[in-house]
Amino acid sequence: MRALVLALVAATALAMPVRADEVTVAVTAIVEHPALDAARDGVKEALAEAGFKEGENLKFLYESAQGNPGTAAQIARQFIGEGPNVIVPISTPSAQAVVAATRDIPVVFTAVSDPLGAQLVKDMQKPGGNVTGLSDMSPVADHIALIKEITPNAKTIGFIYNSAEANSVSTLAALKAEAEKAGLEVVESVATKSAEVQGATRALVGRADVIYIPTDNTIVSAFEAAVGVAVEAKIPLYAGDTDSVARGAVAALGFNYFDVGKQTGEIVARVLKGEAPGDIPVRVAAGTDLVINKSAAAKMGVEFPESIVKRATKVVE
Repeated sequence: MRALVLALVAATALAMPVRADEVTVAVTAIVEHPALDAARDGVKEALAEAGFKEGENLKFLYESAQGNPGTAAQIARQFIGEGPNVIVPISTPSAQAVVAATRDIPVVFTAVSDPLGAQLVKDMQKPGGNVTGLSDMSPVADHIALIKEITPNAKTIGFIYNSAEANSVSTLAALKAEAEKAGLEVVESVATKSAEVQGATRALVGRADVIYIPTDNTIVSAFEAAVGVAVEAKIPLYAGDTDSVARGAVAALGFNYFDVGKQTGEIVARVLKGEAPGDIPVRVAAGTDLVINKSAAAKMGVEFPESIVKRATKVVE
């Protein structure tokens, strides 16, 4: 009976509206890099538009795990001890840490490619419990088409990833399936920490015609190391996120992560206003931008077709 009463209290708390003067949103990311930082800022912007403003009626907490899953688990426990109204984990490792640590505090994850594969929810439409969020599953079929359009002679795609990141494993499976349809081969190279990214990129020299870096937090956090090798070897390097184009990728077709954050913030606001997270379907991020980098392309021996230049949302000179 006591367990039943506690369960009812917890369920009621999840659906209970909070007063505007006591809202705390705790945000954590596995690492700091432009895409995840933009998602965090987008969450804050959406909350402000919904009436929850930092310094007025919103306490906005933020912690980075600095690329360490163990630290991510510590941050999750710390946040739970502070009892925020909602926890927003950015990235798959942070989301897994938070979801494993609480069944009571509402969780709205973001920048998670495969919520089902990561075992964050069992149903995208009816997640249930205290968890919902937003998926940024990469449009890999479109990425393959982009690679073929810009570098039509490419036969092999080098894929650098952290095999411990569930989202990257899911992306690899999707990429292989789409590459096979397009008559391309995928060559894998693993880096389990940022210090290994340069070596993992060098391992692809002579084996891959182009390199594709997914939205893998370990690899993206050391993106410049991969770019340096790609420039030296004259191998075109593509990214899964548009923020990485300014850092040296030839091109990317992906989400604007500030917009991803805003879409996530809209879900957080719904929870703060009384909706139970488990009743809110997990959304898939909307919108794709095409960003190209002319300087990086020149360094890697790529000349953009006019069709690409005309379609580009943004051109980095």
